[in-house]
Amino acid sequence: MSTVNTTPKAAPWIMLIERLLLFLLFQLVVAGLLLLFGSSSPWEDSQGWWLLTVLATNIVTIYLLVRLQQYEGSRYRDLFNFKRSTFWKDLLITLLILIVAIPIASFPNLWLSQLLFGSSEAPFEILFRPIPLWAALLAFLMPLTIAFAELPTYFGYSMPRLGTSLDRPWLAWLISSFALALQHITIPLVLDPLFITYRFGMFLPFALFAGLCIKLRPSLLTYIVVGHALIDLPLVLIVLNMSI
Repeated sequence: MSTVNTTPKAAPWIMLIERLLLFLLFQLVVAGLLLLFGSSSPWEDSQGWWLLTVLATNIVTIYLLVRLQQYEGSRYRDLFNFKRSTFWKDLLITLLILIVAIPIASFPNLWLSQLLFGSSEAPFEILFRPIPLWAALLAFLMPLTIAFAELPTYFGYSMPRLGTSLDRPWLAWLISSFALALQHITIPLVLDPLFITYRFGMFLPFALFAGLCIKLRPSLLTYIVVGHALIDLPLVLIVLNMSI
């Protein structure tokens, strides 16, 4: 007779900070490798490799989600709450959400870059740098894997479990959304308070909005993660163009 385990109480909390810490860990690994290969400024140079640190973190995250779901006697795909019966309705709602999400995601970026740096060029130059061509090509796996890792972690796994354990679903939404925005301070970690503030602030409105949509209609997660992957694809194209 098989037994179904309950979620370890700490697991949803750990998953909220897991990605932030892994981004930092993999950036340290990259910096160490760059130092071994002769870089005179390995930490600064490692900041340009953030697409690959995200890729590595995505792979670990997916593995952890699969194992946690197995521990509970569930399947990884159950995180997405996909329903065939509401496919067309969910798809239409997602398209409308994406229309609203574009300004929510872009305006904080433009506003904060002007407020903190005086222009949008300074954060762009920090984030987007040429890297070896093989690394830029490998980075195409980042948007693919992030669809299965990022939002499923915060809103498919942690948010509903925290809502149950805290008996405060709306607090769980706020905590999960805050954690999603906060993870970006180590993508990459730049030891500049202005840049750290910029990275957190630019993602917070979108994190709150995405979390709210998924909280109100969990079956939307499947469709929103596809949109997320498509939105992240141009980031890779920018780095590839700079690396050729």
